[in-house]
Amino acid sequence: MTDQELTEEIGNKLRICRKEVRMTQSELAEKLNVTKSYISRIENGLITPSVTVFYRIIEALGMRVEIVKPIC
Repeated sequence: MTDQELTEEIGNKLRICRKEVRMTQSELAEKLNVTKSYISRIENGLITPSVTVFYRIIEALGMRVEIVKPIC
């Protein structure tokens, strides 16, 4: 998977989760103190959020990230 494909996949998953919790881009942006445009660019795979912003987004959406150690 290329970096661009990963960026698009992350954005798409965040959009799906945002819609599942019935939150608008504007509402999410307000919670994070960022612009609606910034959220839109993330969801459309145009930019990759920093790790900090990514965690703030998933927290605002009531999601969690699991880091799994591969079995060697």
